[in-house]
Amino acid sequence: MSTATASRPKPAVKAPGTSGGKKLSLPVILLLIAGALLLLAAVGAATGNHSLTSSGQVTGALGAAVPIGMAGLGGLWAERAGVVNIGLEGMLVAGTFAGAWVGYLVNPWVGLLAAIAAGALGGLLHAVITVGFGVDHIVSGVGINLLIPGICLYVNRIYYEDYRAAGAGASMSPPTPALPTITVPGLSPWLSTIEGHHWFFVSDVAGVLGGLVTNLSVVTLVAAALLVGSYFVLWRTTFGLRLRSCGENPTAAESLGVNVYKYKYIAVIASGGFAGLGGAYLSMVAASIYRDGQTGGRGYIGLAAMIFGNWLPGGLATGAGLFGFTDSLQLRDPDSVHVLILVIALVLALLALWQGYRRRFVPAVGSLVAAVAMGVWFGTTDAVPRPLIVATPYVITLVVLALSAQRLRPPKADGQIYRKGQGK
Repeated sequence: MSTATASRPKPAVKAPGTSGGKKLSLPVILLLIAGALLLLAAVGAATGNHSLTSSGQVTGALGAAVPIGMAGLGGLWAERAGVVNIGLEGMLVAGTFAGAWVGYLVNPWVGLLAAIAAGALGGLLHAVITVGFGVDHIVSGVGINLLIPGICLYVNRIYYEDYRAAGAGASMSPPTPALPTITVPGLSPWLSTIEGHHWFFVSDVAGVLGGLVTNLSVVTLVAAALLVGSYFVLWRTTFGLRLRSCGENPTAAESLGVNVYKYKYIAVIASGGFAGLGGAYLSMVAASIYRDGQTGGRGYIGLAAMIFGNWLPGGLATGAGLFGFTDSLQLRDPDSVHVLILVIALVLALLALWQGYRRRFVPAVGSLVAAVAMGVWFGTTDAVPRPLIVATPYVITLVVLALSAQRLRPPKADGQIYRKGQGK
C-alpha cells in the first residue's frame, strides 16, 4: 500500500543584497514626513519655541549633514566593495587642509578639486595597504587617522610663518575666499513671510521649505547630486553590480571574470574623494578656514549614518540628516535641545503604541518607560547642562544605532581580506 505524502515547499531564499524588510513606498514616506512636521509643529505651539522648524535651523542642519553624508557615502562605496574604511576621519582632515590652503593660494574652485584629490590619495593609501598588501582594514584605517592629521599639522606649522600677515596660525590657515551660494528669488522671501506669522503647521512647513531654498552652498548641491548619482551608479549599472559583488562574494565574482582588485581600488579611492569633499565643506563653507581638529569625529559619525542607513544611499541620507540636525541644533540654539527632549518623549510614546498594536509587549513597555523618563526630565528641568548639549550628536548616534541594530545587513564579505585565487 502506498502512502501519498505532500511535499512541504522550501522557504524562499532571499536574494543577496536585500535587507529582508519591506521598502517604504513614496506615499508612506511623504506621510511620515508630514507626521514628523505635525509633531514638531505641535511641540512648537505648546512650548512657544519654533526653532526646530525654522529656516535657519534647516539650513544649518543641511550644512552640518554634508560632511557627515559625504563621509558616509565614502564608507558606503568602500564597504559595498568589501573594504572597511575607518580612515574616513583622516581623509576628511586631508580635504580640510588641501581645500583651505589651495583655495587661498589659487582660488576656491581649484581648492575644492584639491580637497577631493587629497582625500582620494588617502583612499589610495588605504587601498594599497588593505587590498594590495592584505593588512587588516581596521589597523590601516586607524593608522591613516593618526598619520594624515599629523602630516597636515606639521606642514601647516612649517609654512604658516610666511602667511601670518594673512591670518595664518600654527594650527590654522589663512581665510579662504567664499564659494557662491544659491537662493531662489521670490520664493525665499515669500516663505520667510509665512514663517514669521507662526501659523500652526503652515509656518512650520514654510520654515522647512525656506531652509531648503535659502543660502545653499554649491557644495551642498554637489553633495546631493553625488548621493543620488551613487544610487544609480551602484544599483542601476553593470559597473555597480560588479562592484557590489566584490563585497558580497569576491571569489564568485572572480570566477565570473570580474577583476576584484580593480573594483576594490576604484571603490576605496572614490571613498576617499567623497570624504575629501566633505572636508572641503568644513574648511571652505562652514568655517572658511582650516583649523586643526575641526572635523570633530564626523568621519566616524558618517560611518554611523551609513550603518543606520543599512548600507543604502536613502537610509544614509536620512541618518546624515538626523545627525546633522542635532549637531546644528546644539550649535545654533542650545535652549532648543531642551525642547528636543519633549520631542523624543513623544516619539517614544508613539513607538510604544505601535509596538503594543503589533503585540510586541516587551519593546512596548521599554519604549513607554523611556518616554515617561524623558517626559519627567523635560518637566522637571528648564535647561540641559552644557556638557550634555555638546554631546547631543554623539548620544543620538549611539541611541539610533542601538535601536536599528536588529534590522542591519552588511555586505557579506565586508572587512574580509581577499587574495586572488583563494577559492580554488
